[in-house]
Amino acid sequence: MEGLSESIQYELEPFGIKIILIEPGAVGSNFWRNIKIAKSSSNTNSPYTQLENKILKAFKEMEQNAINPSEVAKTILDAVTSDNPQLRYIVGDDAAKIMEARKNMSDGEFGNLIKKQFGI
Repeated sequence: MEGLSESIQYELEPFGIKIILIEPGAVGSNFWRNIKIAKSSSNTNSPYTQLENKILKAFKEMEQNAINPSEVAKTILDAVTSDNPQLRYIVGDDAAKIMEARKNMSDGEFGNLIKKQFGI
């Protein structure tokens, strides 16, 4: 989506329309308590079941480090009330670290970082 938003920014700028991307990391909300992952197998020894468990563990860690939703709301308010908003607003340390890593890594390196984050 990022590329699409950047492209449309160039098309709409002459009409005075500004595109703003708000890119938060993990945000504290009911999302984390309500997340459901379909069980792929009743076999607890299944490699996919082990993968699901690792992902759920990573989600729990993300929830523990989630930012307060008010930080995102403040960023949105600042962006939409700015006379000259930025294209991109990164909210949260985790989002900033991921974006920085993405800029400085090859696709393979970044993929490995994400796999490591999720324990896969």
